[in-house]
Amino acid sequence: MTVQLVLLKSGETVITDAKEMISSDEKVCGYIFKEPFMVLAQTPSSPLLLLEEDEISNVSPQNKETKVNVTLTPWIPFTEDKDIMLPLDWVVTMVNPVATLKEMYEERSNGKQND
Repeated sequence: MTVQLVLLKSGETVITDAKEMISSDEKVCGYIFKEPFMVLAQTPSSPLLLLEEDEISNVSPQNKETKVNVTLTPWIPFTEDKDIMLPLDWVVTMVNPVATLKEMYEERSNGKQND
């Protein structure tokens, strides 16, 4: 399983088990997203504090962390398809998710498979 956090051209952020689609001339032409979920993040209503790198040591530890509420919702909720194909040009970037987000996805997708 290659769980990736994907930023789409539409601005949506999706977490999924992503696999490359390869054309007959062996070039990547798109991706297959297995059980994709849209990642919705909500930060606290208080503004974030931006500091220069040398000022960070003067901030108390409780102010260094910003909590973010994350919700995973099915990316295309009204389909029974588990695998969704996406053209290559719709992907802006793919990155590895932080461990807690990856765990959330694995729990959610494994639980859904058992339903």
